[in-house]
Amino acid sequence: MAHPPPCRLHPRRILRAQAGATPHDKQLIQLIGELSTRSTDFRTRWAAHDVGVHRAGSKTLHHHQVGELVLGYEELTLHSSPSIVLSTYIAEPASPTAERLQLLATWAATTEAAYP
Repeated sequence: MAHPPPCRLHPRRILRAQAGATPHDKQLIQLIGELSTRSTDFRTRWAAHDVGVHRAGSKTLHHHQVGELVLGYEELTLHSSPSIVLSTYIAEPASPTAERLQLLATWAATTEAAYP
């Protein structure tokens, strides 16, 4: 069996991790049931019990006005509520991404000043 691309693995692994963290979540149980009945691929891969959570790394986003943004991220889980995750994103100082974010901030400030 060929390995699926990471973009097809990641959401299912996160879903598996969430199901483990909140096993009594009725909406999540219904979603997994619906996906399992409608997709043989999902059902087969779900049965593999792959779990994956990425707590830190780098994400590349595309903004329609400034182009590619490469951001480092870290996710922090609240111990009192494991299903709640705080995600932080940051650009490397003096990087092209930092410059593009500054440009967006300037545009936003200019637009806000023009249309209070």
